[in-house]
Amino acid sequence: MAEAIFDEMGKPGGEVRRAYRILQAWLDETPHDILTLRREEAETVFRRIGITFAVYGEGGDPERIIPFDIVPRILEAAEWRQISEGLVQRVKALNAFIADVYGQQEILRAGIVPRDQVILNDTYRYQMQGVAVPQNVYTHIAGIDMVRVGPEEFYVLEDNCRTPSGVSYMLENREITMRLFPDLFSRYNVAPVDHYCDELMRTLISVAPRNCIGEPTVVVLTPGIYNSAYYEHSFLADQMGAELVEGPDLYVMDDIVYMRTTRGPKRVDVIYRRVDDDFLDPLTFRADSALGVAGLMNAYRAGNVNLTNAVGAGIADDKAIYTYVPDMVKFYLGETPILKNVPTWRCADAEDAGYVLDRLPELVVKEVHGSGGYGMLVGPKATREEIALFRERLKIAPEKYIAQPTLALSTCPTFVDEGVAPRHVDLRPFILSGREIRVVPGGLTRVAMREGSLVVNSSQGGGTKDTWVLKD
Repeated sequence: MAEAIFDEMGKPGGEVRRAYRILQAWLDETPHDILTLRREEAETVFRRIGITFAVYGEGGDPERIIPFDIVPRILEAAEWRQISEGLVQRVKALNAFIADVYGQQEILRAGIVPRDQVILNDTYRYQMQGVAVPQNVYTHIAGIDMVRVGPEEFYVLEDNCRTPSGVSYMLENREITMRLFPDLFSRYNVAPVDHYCDELMRTLISVAPRNCIGEPTVVVLTPGIYNSAYYEHSFLADQMGAELVEGPDLYVMDDIVYMRTTRGPKRVDVIYRRVDDDFLDPLTFRADSALGVAGLMNAYRAGNVNLTNAVGAGIADDKAIYTYVPDMVKFYLGETPILKNVPTWRCADAEDAGYVLDRLPELVVKEVHGSGGYGMLVGPKATREEIALFRERLKIAPEKYIAQPTLALSTCPTFVDEGVAPRHVDLRPFILSGREIRVVPGGLTRVAMREGSLVVNSSQGGGTKDTWVLKD
């Protein structure tokens, strides 16, 4: 694994990489005050259209704007081909794994993935055993978090197979970049992303349930306006031309889901749900949930409605299960993985736990079910007190953690108060799986706005930037 930090814009010695040469010339000719003004305009647009992100547990108003970096990230067509092929392969394997663990469980019988690690996992839903899902697809919308550490070295950091968010930022970032910098955009031949919502709708229609009659009715199910990703829910529904609904807008009768409308009940066939499993159906999961629909799981089992992503798909999000994905690719597809995993120690294993405890100041330690940059230790950046606290946590419940080396994440040029400077980035491409698998060229690039920081999550102060994939 590369030790030096890979600069995506510049080669050692100062030479600018081919994809960034036009951008570099543009930055050289554009005054700092203009860039500052454009950044302020972007923030104004985000506020006006209501793109905010909720950070709970903090005092004051939790709604805030995610910082938007006006300097795009650029990927060559050949680089994207490698990524895209790897993503398709990985998502095929993940879907096969989820189908298997709720079906024949061949990978468990083969001893490749430990049975207890699946069956006793908090994200495993035994209620899905034997449930037939359309096209045998469980994770219809996947967001695969990736990092780059060298010219051709891309690593998958984690898989998001439940309800990956962020695609609205990918789309809005592109629109704002084109609006603010049409002259720069016109100098490049950039692959479009604005067809994502059309592709999403096609994907959802293609997985209509077996008992669907006529043209499928698709809805987006949201927990409501207080959810941190509500803007995205309403944005996607609007762009797809689908109804945005909450639990009380739906009801089940005779194992069929209906939507209440001003013209009377309307049958619903596909629900793109942004509500967690536990809250979907109070008759099956949490009885106190007011966010879901009573009887929804019976309609699902009967083949009268499809839920995307599938109930129980979160088993593939688990950070310990992640370590077995290369084995899944070989087991289900008979192929060599195109994308690598980050080397990972499973602290549930006594030997791995001992190794991690001995090297805490060098490693990144994460909760198996953690997200948003919370519940993690970045050893090289941590204080002695933080390391001591994590040491105790690991000793008490080692099975709740995994550890990875501190990667030298690549950097991209980023506009900060001092000017243009390198900042660490990751990438979340979005993969749509239905009758076909589609990968939109680009994704959400998240950037650590603070100098030296490796944490790109918006909840931890990170920002986003537009991602340009160049055409051949």
